[in-house]
Amino acid sequence: MIFDDSTCTLGEGPLWHPERDELFWFDVLSKRLHTKGTHWQFSRYVSAAGWIDRDRLLMADSIGLHVFDIASGTADQVAELEIDNPVTRSNDGRADPWGGFWIGTMGLNAEPRAGAIYRYYRGELRQLYPDITINNAICFAPDGGHAYFTDTPTKKIMRQRLTPRDGWPEGDPEVWLDFGTTDWGPDGAVVDAAGNFWNAQWNANRVACYAPDGTLTQTVAFPAAQTTCPAFGGTGLRTLFCTSAADGLNGPDDGKTFATAVDTVGQAEHQVIL
Repeated sequence: MIFDDSTCTLGEGPLWHPERDELFWFDVLSKRLHTKGTHWQFSRYVSAAGWIDRDRLLMADSIGLHVFDIASGTADQVAELEIDNPVTRSNDGRADPWGGFWIGTMGLNAEPRAGAIYRYYRGELRQLYPDITINNAICFAPDGGHAYFTDTPTKKIMRQRLTPRDGWPEGDPEVWLDFGTTDWGPDGAVVDAAGNFWNAQWNANRVACYAPDGTLTQTVAFPAAQTTCPAFGGTGLRTLFCTSAADGLNGPDDGKTFATAVDTVGQAEHQVIL
């Protein structure tokens, strides 16, 4: 079940690159981008990426979005992201079906309402939702009809209708799932090819799967309490990967990245169009 035994202080943002058949993920607090057997060290917090082509990623850090060249390890900034706000860093993000990239920010110490969620689309970065504390679970229905996201402390998964033409939000988001008084928080999420929503749940040792109507259908347990974000990859997109965080814990598997076969087909990650 252990895919990579590198211990991440805050593992996040797993991305299965469909042209390289390779998993990338981040250790946000250690300022690293990982792939199996190697990593890249940065001077700023890095947290999420989308794939541009076989050799380049669009990568988010604490001051902007950058085109990262995998072979050379160099990065060129293409958009500023709260560059004048020293309180925040990037957090969860994912490419959408139109080639846009949604990215959230949050306070370095999870300061209340310090962050926001943005969309980068064909050269324009536009703020979508202000006053976010810990953004997570950014993902998209396979038909492109809806986006999902959460502000983790609210314990509510929001669903946002999207315009068919270019994918901008249409109307206001609605509460789709409300986890109420649970002692865990919703973290990263991904949607499979059938429209099921797979959510890593912080302090619950698991990824939980919800049908399109919100019904809990199954859970997948992992040997780390602080599961952070799932991703589908591997042959036929039938492997469920999951990152985790060792921050504040000392268990033998906390902070590791996991992989397990599942009886479902994932949704391929969308390509970023610059």
